[in-house]
Amino acid sequence: MKRHVSLFCSALLLLTLLNPASANALEPNSVASVFNRYIENKYLANPSVVVIDQQDGAVVYEKAADSPRKPASIQKLFTGAAAVMHLPMDQVFSTSLWMGTEPKSLIIQGSYDPWMSTDSKLALKMGRTSLPRFEYNSLKALKDANSGSIKSFTLYYSSLFTSDTEHIKKFFRKNGITANMKRVSMESALNLSDTRILGSESPVLEEILDYALTWSDNTLSERIARIASVAAGNTFDQAGVAETFAGVLEELGIDSSKLIVKDASGLSKENRVTANLVGQLLVKIKSDNRFAPLIKGLPVSGISGTLRNRFTETAPAAVGLVKAKTGTLSNTTNLAGYVESGDREYVFVIISDRHPKTYSVARRIRDLVDRILGKIAAPFLPTVQSEPEPEPEPELELEPKIEITSSEIPL
Repeated sequence: MKRHVSLFCSALLLLTLLNPASANALEPNSVASVFNRYIENKYLANPSVVVIDQQDGAVVYEKAADSPRKPASIQKLFTGAAAVMHLPMDQVFSTSLWMGTEPKSLIIQGSYDPWMSTDSKLALKMGRTSLPRFEYNSLKALKDANSGSIKSFTLYYSSLFTSDTEHIKKFFRKNGITANMKRVSMESALNLSDTRILGSESPVLEEILDYALTWSDNTLSERIARIASVAAGNTFDQAGVAETFAGVLEELGIDSSKLIVKDASGLSKENRVTANLVGQLLVKIKSDNRFAPLIKGLPVSGISGTLRNRFTETAPAAVGLVKAKTGTLSNTTNLAGYVESGDREYVFVIISDRHPKTYSVARRIRDLVDRILGKIAAPFLPTVQSEPEPEPEPELELEPKIEITSSEIPL
């Protein structure tokens, strides 16, 4: 037992040495002092900021927290929340290619697979549906069925994204063939299909969403948002996405009046959010188990995704203790998520969208934000209880010694 306690204490001591801030977990007042001291830095250029104690939802610090700002890729938090709220996380997207019942026709039975890729090498590496594979197999099937000579054909398809259909048309045009694209319902696609050529299935949606958030994938985010929009009963366009995002906030009890949505990825500079709105969303989703896939997909400081190269040099004490979504545009450098501080966790949103459009300034801002969070971050180390002293063993009562004389020993 003593050996186990000794090993445990040694492990805790090593962790403390590796992360010296572990003994400095900050109370809310101290967190506010850190932000008061550093947030006025000229490079941040009057940012919009809020810090919230996850434990009780109290605002610890705020600066221009209700000022509408550009979210950049922080916008993907809304995509993640909409996906979790309206789509099954075990959903799989299938795509199949068929010879048609009509002469010179092909059918693609799609399901709006967001994971489909126009890069064949990336698709092979990551297990994604390869659009070039479908295209080359389509070309081969047409030539085999028409003695190698074909100038045009009809491609019936269901549930494909417009960018994918445009890619298909361009492929056949390069090969001297006109593809007459006709969108049909799934039922019609089934009726027009004859012989199956090939098919593909995506991973479950939870894995796709995880990748989209971890690596801030713009295309995936846009596609997932549209699928969620339809599932929510809205239209398959940006207007529908905007309605869906507003509906998500309203269902969570968050005022969406200052939310302006022009896309789901955050690429548009016309998007607007407030730090307070994003902060409230982060508080709500962390306390609701439904949103665990979203939280899981957030990059981790110094370890994964878009944060893998941050904090390791600027604030090593915070490595592994920050989970957050980055947001970057030409004059915007944002970060929003969670930072652990001992037995507390703080939600933070820092939106700096008014700084000069230079890489060096953006780099200085990222480093500064890392250092601010590094002054707050601290791992939770449970108190080590020493082994209780063993209770003394009771003294044994000895029976009285009886002396036997020789005369008492029977013969």
